[in-house]
Amino acid sequence: MNRPTLTTSAGSPIADDNNSITAGERGPLTFDNYQLFEKLAHFNRERIPERVVHARGSGAYGTFKVSKSLAEYTRADFLQIVGQTTDVFLRFSTVGGGQDSSDYARDPRGFAVKFYTQQGNYDIVGNNTPVFFLNDPIMFPDFVHSQKKNPRTNLPDPARMYEFWANHPQSLHQMTILMSERGIPSSWRHINGYGSHTFSFWNHNNERFWIKWHFKTNQGIGCLSADEAAGLPSHGAQQDLVEAIDRGDYPSWTVKIQILSEDDARSFPHNPFDLTKVWPHDLVPLIEVGSLELNRNVDNYFAETEQAAFAPSNFVPGIGPSPDKMLQARLLAYQDAHRYRLGVNHNQLPVNAPVCPMGHYQADGQMAGMRQSEQASDVNFYPNNQGESAAPDASTAAPPLALEGSVNVCPHSQDGADYFSQAGDLFRLMNDDQRTDLAGTIAGGLNFADPDVQKKMLEYFFEADPDYAYRVRSAMGG
Repeated sequence: MNRPTLTTSAGSPIADDNNSITAGERGPLTFDNYQLFEKLAHFNRERIPERVVHARGSGAYGTFKVSKSLAEYTRADFLQIVGQTTDVFLRFSTVGGGQDSSDYARDPRGFAVKFYTQQGNYDIVGNNTPVFFLNDPIMFPDFVHSQKKNPRTNLPDPARMYEFWANHPQSLHQMTILMSERGIPSSWRHINGYGSHTFSFWNHNNERFWIKWHFKTNQGIGCLSADEAAGLPSHGAQQDLVEAIDRGDYPSWTVKIQILSEDDARSFPHNPFDLTKVWPHDLVPLIEVGSLELNRNVDNYFAETEQAAFAPSNFVPGIGPSPDKMLQARLLAYQDAHRYRLGVNHNQLPVNAPVCPMGHYQADGQMAGMRQSEQASDVNFYPNNQGESAAPDASTAAPPLALEGSVNVCPHSQDGADYFSQAGDLFRLMNDDQRTDLAGTIAGGLNFADPDVQKKMLEYFFEADPDYAYRVRSAMGG
């Protein structure tokens, strides 16, 4: 068997990869050890900054298949024809912990899908919950700080978590989900996914609709108790996903959307762009539109899963943002994070590269690859007089968005919004055992908080449902 020749990264053959060059058998290294220097220098640079959130994750490739044409609502080319398929990459993740944390932490789960469409990549960067802790991004860095380890002890600190939540009642709905049995999923395959935000569709008549994405697991929801999770290996969800796909047990999700017209949005019972609230299904029913299956593992975890760059700003014609304040901030923040972690040319990496023809004038920078030569040759600016060079296509523009209500440019407080009703609705959906478990989980952390924090949180629980507060207070020994 003829094995391929070992080479340097520049392709030069290597004669000996086990022994450094030395001055005699027992002498020091010499300065012509260029092969050794290359290995050590590259080794020192093998790690890139981990994500501040969603650091620990797993990914796989698959296919999205349309079961209902959405041509009535959107011009997005991959949603037009029943049976139409689009390749995807999906990354699951925990949110708060670093790469050294566990797959079984009590934590929301990231659910990010990249659709490789013929009009560019479309990313849905969501979670396994339909809501989030906040509805204004100015609080996001503070929120993440409160959920991370104590900066002095470098240890988890539930008192800091509850101190933040006590000062931000909009977190109550998501906190109730997190502290329920769904706070610790049993595997990546057994969670739902949600776009969470409100997005916009627009069709060929330039009619706009507001929509929400839902991915319902066909494996069934699977959850663990804290005691069950403690007995599992930290890499268990990663192992489960890889082994399931390797044996041909491909996980799948039924894809559904909610659709709200612009007129209906104006008369909706609450702000339809508030990320802390769901659209009740009795008001806006789910519509099944397709299926998503994962059927191929990555070949290299670092090159693909670790370097996968998802951004809510990756839209295609017919799909766009909404006035959701959290979404608006993510349009900037995610691409900015990727430029920091991976470099300005991160979209040239194979896992992120579009499958459609490219045409832009972004030039040079670190890691500029062959794709750049497809985008611009002798002309690297616009406008220009070259008839064959890339130019904007006005037909892909989104319809104008009419602003509603006050348009004063100033901070607009949402403190007076109702942040308790939907948390109470969720509590009342639980059976007696689930309510007791929820209260016990909350009490386990809230007992570490200061008395004024405990008092404020109990007031929030009471606003949601008096029984909610009673059970938590009882679990705390009160």
